[in-house]
Amino acid sequence: MRNFVQPGNTITVPAVADTVGGAAVVIGSIFAVAAGDAKTGEPLDLATVGVFDLPKVAADDVAVGDPLYWDAENSLVTIDDAEGANTRIGVAVAAGAATTATARVRLNGSF
Repeated sequence: MRNFVQPGNTITVPAVADTVGGAAVVIGSIFAVAAGDAKTGEPLDLATVGVFDLPKVAADDVAVGDPLYWDAENSLVTIDDAEGANTRIGVAVAAGAATTATARVRLNGSF
């Protein structure tokens, strides 16, 4: 295929803000995790698929297989789609009790 560019598991885009590696990044419909640090405007590598520990709403009781969403207002993973206001980012691959601060998320890579 002459038009194939890359698998897309990691993409490089200009950073829209100063970013640290491991941070969740939302650019339009893209949800990904920063693979390294970048200043605004610099090239930023983003992982669009994979399993990551991300900060979650502490009160959420997460079960394996639960769909997980990004609450952009609070910059947290949640089990609540907020009547469609939150973006679905993947599924839980580990249980997370309501007292834990992180969720283990397999990114779906389709946004």
